[in-house]
Amino acid sequence: MLDKFKAAAMAGTPSHFGMFIDGAWLPEAKADRVEVENPATGEVVATVPGGSADHAQAALDAASKAQPGWAATPAPERGRLVGLLADAVRDNRELLAHVVVAEQGKPLNQATGEIGATEVFLRYAAESARRIEGDIMPSDAASEEIWIRRVPYGVVVGLTAWNYPAALTARKLGPALVAGNSFVLKAHEFTPLSGLAIAALAEKVGIPAGVFNVVTGTGRSVGQALVESPDSDLVTMTGSTRAGREIYASGAARIKPIRLELGGKAPFIVMEDADIDRAVESAITARYTNCGQICTCNERMYLHRAIAEEFIQKFIARSKALVVGDPLSNPDIGPKISGPEVDKIVDIVARSTEAGAEVLLEGGRLTEGAYARGNWYAPTVLLAKDNAVPAMREEIFGPVVPIVIVDDFEEALALANDSEFGLSAYVYTGNLKRLMRLTEGLNFGEIYFNRTNGELVQGFHSGWGQSGIGGEDGRYGLDGYFQKKTMYVNWS
Repeated sequence: MLDKFKAAAMAGTPSHFGMFIDGAWLPEAKADRVEVENPATGEVVATVPGGSADHAQAALDAASKAQPGWAATPAPERGRLVGLLADAVRDNRELLAHVVVAEQGKPLNQATGEIGATEVFLRYAAESARRIEGDIMPSDAASEEIWIRRVPYGVVVGLTAWNYPAALTARKLGPALVAGNSFVLKAHEFTPLSGLAIAALAEKVGIPAGVFNVVTGTGRSVGQALVESPDSDLVTMTGSTRAGREIYASGAARIKPIRLELGGKAPFIVMEDADIDRAVESAITARYTNCGQICTCNERMYLHRAIAEEFIQKFIARSKALVVGDPLSNPDIGPKISGPEVDKIVDIVARSTEAGAEVLLEGGRLTEGAYARGNWYAPTVLLAKDNAVPAMREEIFGPVVPIVIVDDFEEALALANDSEFGLSAYVYTGNLKRLMRLTEGLNFGEIYFNRTNGELVQGFHSGWGQSGIGGEDGRYGLDGYFQKKTMYVNWS
């Protein structure tokens, strides 16, 4: 099976994959195939089934059947198997990185980094298996104690986004399995190959049939069926805020627990006492990594007037120097995921300039020469007077960044909070008092203080407002895959 993924990653004739349900690869039906395109070339590298509600239910049935036995497996054994999966990801890093490049388009070195993160997510979950704890507390009654146990939900449905197809799968799969849940993955239709490749590795290391299943197709067919079914017990999704609202509504009829990691509009605040060169490099990384397709990306900058001119000059010079090109050549910026995603960026920039934003660096859509095929957009920098222009309010998810100049820290704080999103924020200042002010006044779930983006596995990645509910990573993230069962134990 791994040879098929290698063939898909190397392009040429498209490879055809089936779904992975109950430990078996479904036959590769000829009808209703979804084409997986290479964003850099537009070539079809693979096809997967355009699944149906029946496929979704088959995966849930398999997961429901397998879950009790998996939950009864001692937690350290569950952790051992997840650790073996982490080993397999490490041992197949090069193959998996090329799969990510083929279906998602990020530069190869960044794809290799994603596979490294995939291993770490699984490894951390595996190591947590011996740290699943409950509580015993005294009762008001004699000869009685209160026991609180952490127990699995049952069947977890994971819906992943296209920007980090391997890492997002592992981020949800690892803790869900270690907690004793079975798992059904519906990978995004743009990038289904990474999830299927991880399933092939899970099969190889001996994770029992039905414990991990992968279905393919669109969100409105397969995804909706998974969310609405009475046989899914918890839904965890990473994706757009629009999709999150639809999933939240779909699960409401059954009062289903829903965990959502959604869009972001991260402010990047630079004060007059900041290390400017360090802040510029951080801003470059936080805006342009993965072609700006990260929910924690630097989406809008607020620069103190005293340093704005210097910062802008240096930032534009660095932006101009970035190379946009073939992902396999390790450029700074690869392609956007799809043509419609480029269209969205073009529209946001056009509406922003019509609303008064000034173009400081016009990169724009690339369509000639080496860029005649694929989905390309070069770094673009805008200067706005306030938060009103679309580029300051809407998630761009691409290599465009708007700037607003501010007069003081409180203005920057107020403008940063003037958003429906609340995922991540960046602040560069040498003032410790401002740091403490931020802990109280900046309404975001994750704040990077004098550093660039890149959350760590032992932290907690969570959004506020329209950026989601719940969270991932660390002990707080693991805890979200458990229900709590309270027992009043009386022995009088």
